[in-house]
Amino acid sequence: MRFLCSVLLISGLAFGQAVETPKAANESTANLAPAQQTAAAPDPNAVTIPAGTKVPLVLKQAISTKNAREGDAVYAETAFPFVLNDRILIPAGTYIQGKISHTERSTRGKRAEILIHFTSMIYPSGYTVMLPGSVQNTPGADDHAVKDAEGTIQEDKNTGKRVEEAAKGAAVGGTVGTIGGAAAGGLNGARYGGLAGLAGGAAWALLKHGPDVKLDVGTSIEMEIQRAVTVDASRIQVAKAQ
Repeated sequence: MRFLCSVLLISGLAFGQAVETPKAANESTANLAPAQQTAAAPDPNAVTIPAGTKVPLVLKQAISTKNAREGDAVYAETAFPFVLNDRILIPAGTYIQGKISHTERSTRGKRAEILIHFTSMIYPSGYTVMLPGSVQNTPGADDHAVKDAEGTIQEDKNTGKRVEEAAKGAAVGGTVGTIGGAAAGGLNGARYGGLAGLAGGAAWALLKHGPDVKLDVGTSIEMEIQRAVTVDASRIQVAKAQ
C-alpha cells in the first residue's frame, strides 16, 4: 500500500511539471513578442534620397590640373534645393565636401583631365551625411567635358587644338621676331626682339604641356549621388515645397 502511494505521488508531480512547462514557454514568447515588434518598426524620420539624384553645385575654390594633387580637398555648395514628395531633403547652401582622386596634365597627344569624388554633405544645421557622389556635368565650363561614367573632367579637344595652332604660330613669330630684332640692332630692336622671344617661349610651353583643366570659383557643377542615401529628416531643415 505504501509503495502504491509513492508511485501515485511521483506520477502526480511529473504530470504537474508537464502541464506547467508549456505555460512557461508561452509566457516567455509573449514577453519577447513586443520587443521584437518594436525593433522591426520603421523609423518615421528616415527618408531616402534615391540613387541617380542630380544636385547642382557651385565650387567654393578654384581647381586646376596645373597645381592640383591627388587627395586634395574639394569644397562646393548646393545652388538649389532638392525636393522629394514636397519635402526639401537637401537645402540650398548645404556644403559638399570631396577630394581629387586623379589629375593629369596635358601632353602632346593627351588632354588634361581631373577626377573628383564627393564624400559628404554638411547641412546648415551641422548634420553630416556620408555619400558617394561624382561629377555628372560641368555646365559652367564650356571648354571642359565629362568623358566617362566615373565623372572624369577632360579638356575639350577643340580647345586643345585651337591652343596648339595658336602656340605654333606664336612660336614661329617669336623666332622670326628675335632674329629680326637682332638684325635691326639698337635699343628698339633689342626690345622688340626680347618681347618676341618671350612670346616664343610661352608658346613652346603651351606646345609642351597643352591647356590645363581650370575650374574657377563659382563654376557650376552637377553632382550625381551614386547610391541611395538615407537621412534623418528630424536633423535637417525640412520644409514644404512652395
